[in-house]
Amino acid sequence: MQPGNMAYDRAITVFSPDGRLFQVEYAREAVKRGTTTVGLKYRDGVILIIDKRITSPLIVPSSIEKIFKIDEFIGCATSGLVADARVLVDRARIESQINKITYNERIPVDVLVKKICDFKQNYTQYGGVRPFGTALLIAGVDEKGVHLYETDPSGAMMSYKAGSIGSGRSTVMEIFEEKYRSSLSMDQTINLGLSALLAATDESSLNTMAIEIGVVKKNQPFSKMDVKKVIKYVKEQNKK
Repeated sequence: MQPGNMAYDRAITVFSPDGRLFQVEYAREAVKRGTTTVGLKYRDGVILIIDKRITSPLIVPSSIEKIFKIDEFIGCATSGLVADARVLVDRARIESQINKITYNERIPVDVLVKKICDFKQNYTQYGGVRPFGTALLIAGVDEKGVHLYETDPSGAMMSYKAGSIGSGRSTVMEIFEEKYRSSLSMDQTINLGLSALLAATDESSLNTMAIEIGVVKKNQPFSKMDVKKVIKYVKEQNKK
């Protein structure tokens, strides 16, 4: 950072002369240091795939949680500070339950995402707090159809057909822009997501115990895919 800008990164509420909030940009850098996470829509639903990046054989893979179920037909995957993500997930679950109690119906996906983004934006506007150092890929199905949203630390949101967050985002997005098609089947979508994850890593193959997949369909609630099925998909990808 240039010396003249140093005075403007001390507080979240101070804009630099060129209109930047440095603390928000630092939070985005925290996301970029996180593990690569991808999300893809397909004909009947949405797939979320995460790489847990297991750095030691002593770590129990199942103890690392980066895919969360929010509501019956809504789930999310995170990259960045996982502890921050848990706070946002708890908030999202509360908002979905409030909507269910108030209106006796499931919360629309776009409404939930906007509420979470409003909550994140509050933490970019007041002194004494810091922005959330995490981004979320939120997948869901409602009466309007199938949805995949990305939220960032500033509170911005964007809807995607296929998206990615984390350290390998640029590599993954290049592959998606070239190969993604909305007509892909579930198996084809998972294989595309895994191939993009592999391209974004420095390894020659994916760790079968480090990959986790979340699935939501129009007629099937959000759930994490069975470990045996995930291992099968990963092994098939590693053989290619």
